[in-house]
Amino acid sequence: VQLVESGGGLVQPGGSLRLSCAASGFTFSMYAVKWYRQAPGKERELVSSINSGGSTTYYADSVKGRFTISRDNTKKTVYLQMNSLKPEDTAVYYCNCAAYWGQGTQVTVSS
Repeated sequence: VQLVESGGGLVQPGGSLRLSCAASGFTFSMYAVKWYRQAPGKERELVSSINSGGSTTYYADSVKGRFTISRDNTKKTVYLQMNSLKPEDTAVYYCNCAAYWGQGTQVTVSS
């Protein structure tokens, strides 16, 4: 069983990144998927989630209107499109599905 995040990096304020979370080893399509983030010195917070079929999504107020979550069950992958990035979005972003967690991908927003 694996969840592997990718797509993080360094971006200037106002820029965009697309994170991916690729699953393997379990029936991914049966489960909701959540993106969390953890900034240095802060608790891990829920950023966004999507249900198993992709029809229902949730966004934290801090990212609403800027981030979009989606999934492709044929590819066993969930995406987090992040636009209009702000320095306060800087964190390690984690993918969570059922009892499984990815290793995280670093997002740094800085000029």
